[in-house]
Amino acid sequence: MMMGWTTATELRAQVQRLWDQGRLLAGLLDPGETFPLRLVLKTPRSAELSERFDAVRDWARALQAEAGAGYRLVLREARHRVIGSNSLPDEAWVDTPADALRLIGKQRDARRFVALVDATRARLPVLLPWLSAQPLRALALASEWPLLLDVVAWVAAHPRPGIHLRQVDLPGVHTKFIEEHRAVLSALLDLALPAGAIDGSVTGATQFAQRYGFVDKPIRVRFRILDPNRALLGTGAEEDITLGAEAFARLDPALSQVFITENEVNYLAFPPRADSLVIFGAGYGFEMLGAAPWLQRRAIHYWGDIDTHGFAILDQLRARFARVESFLMDRATLLAHRAHWGEEARPTLRDLPRLSPAERALFDDLRWKRMEDKALRLEQERIGFGWVEAALATLSRAQLL
Repeated sequence: MMMGWTTATELRAQVQRLWDQGRLLAGLLDPGETFPLRLVLKTPRSAELSERFDAVRDWARALQAEAGAGYRLVLREARHRVIGSNSLPDEAWVDTPADALRLIGKQRDARRFVALVDATRARLPVLLPWLSAQPLRALALASEWPLLLDVVAWVAAHPRPGIHLRQVDLPGVHTKFIEEHRAVLSALLDLALPAGAIDGSVTGATQFAQRYGFVDKPIRVRFRILDPNRALLGTGAEEDITLGAEAFARLDPALSQVFITENEVNYLAFPPRADSLVIFGAGYGFEMLGAAPWLQRRAIHYWGDIDTHGFAILDQLRARFARVESFLMDRATLLAHRAHWGEEARPTLRDLPRLSPAERALFDDLRWKRMEDKALRLEQERIGFGWVEAALATLSRAQLL
């Protein structure tokens, strides 16, 4: 930059920002909204004409030398009592989308986007608003776009088909393709389908199948009966049972305590315990448990990692089961296992209204990094097994009081 005067590089940067915002590609659908485009041009002040005449002349020459690369300069006659009259750049304009694309070297990408627009206009013009709103994302999907159009066209022709995604029989389209592109397909199908073909009560990529009428894989619940005297199958062997959510909802076992743990090794090694069962948890997904009304009548203990996401899962579980107690998610457990502390990569910072005062205090220390200069975490599988057994014994004694 020369004395704050705009250079050719800075003019290109202004147009590049429009590209990065998607406005240039969107403008190809309606060029009249953006062009001709006046760029910001900071020019020398009058006093600088005499004080720095050579620098002003060099600036003007450099700007004019690249004016044919995509921008147009409007000159003004500058009259000065010392140096006389000189023509200097006063305005910078980009007249057409083609000029803008040439200026930043994006002609090839623009041609690919125009091809997407033409194909979409020919097959599913109802999707054009999405291309206008998400041009850069569409460009990133250029190689997959024909298949995405195939899927949208197929679903539009077979609304709420009642089949598995695996059964969509289109050349080049497989189950993983649809699953990998559920987010963009959801946006496209919402535009292409009538309201009656969409289940508006569910949203999000994980509920894609239900929203658009496909058969989803059944939700399953895995659990172990910890009391050998209450075994369900009566085989005398270890009972590690997996049931569909509907069957689990009807189970209603004669047990009063339920433990939920997120770690499979902890689930498998959970000690025998009278009148209890343990469930292998599902992170943030508790739909399969919410469908079981008998759980509302049980004492539930949740055992997650001691980190911000562990407390967030506890908070979410309490939205369904208000009387859930945390297990081994306390300050004493954390401090006793300092040698096993790790770092949480992406801690959650949002408030969690359903935590107890002690849980909230520990959560605040973790999310605001008050204990160490990093987001601490203690993974549940790093807690000593003797510590687990002692906590269970303490819990038993408390229940007897």
